[in-house]
Amino acid sequence: MKALVINCTLKESPEPSNTEALADVVTERLSEHGVEVAPVRAVDLAIAPGVVTDAGDGDAWLRVHDQLLESEILVIASPTWLGRPSSVAQRVLERMNAMMAETDDADRPVAYNRVAGVVVTGNEDGAHHVISEISGALADIGYTIPGQAWTYWHLGPGPGPDYLEEERGRDWAHDTGRAMADNLHGVAVALAALPLKAPG
Repeated sequence: MKALVINCTLKESPEPSNTEALADVVTERLSEHGVEVAPVRAVDLAIAPGVVTDAGDGDAWLRVHDQLLESEILVIASPTWLGRPSSVAQRVLERMNAMMAETDDADRPVAYNRVAGVVVTGNEDGAHHVISEISGALADIGYTIPGQAWTYWHLGPGPGPDYLEEERGRDWAHDTGRAMADNLHGVAVALAALPLKAPG
């Protein structure tokens, strides 16, 4: 079983990413379940704007799209900015929109029988809003969203320290992240055993 973790931080590599650090907790737990996890930092790639799978020369999205189709589990990880998902997360979701028109050999949407979850960090409130926006978009595309398929870290309203600078709240975020990984894996196994049929 494979998982893809798309980190939608605004920070280019090799700058440390708070969002990546929390997503690593989920990655480690998935690996304990024997899942092969591939990380992608989207901001490092030349992902063109749009809602198509292939935007032509210079567009790096097609490789990510191929990884999505190779993975039973998807994790979208985003920081919170102004109470909303990052602009990078929005671009990723917009490019994934093209998957709604793609079907597999059984005439099912290509996202069917795949599960997805969300990781959020931020030194301001808004994590539940970010989770709901990303989860809702992924469900529209066809992903199955298990119960408690998310984790987040923040210290409440207003500015404050970043995840990598602050120990408070980490235990809860880590416990929730491990539970998230367990639920993603469990539902992915169930869908592999009893796949969803084509709509209608």
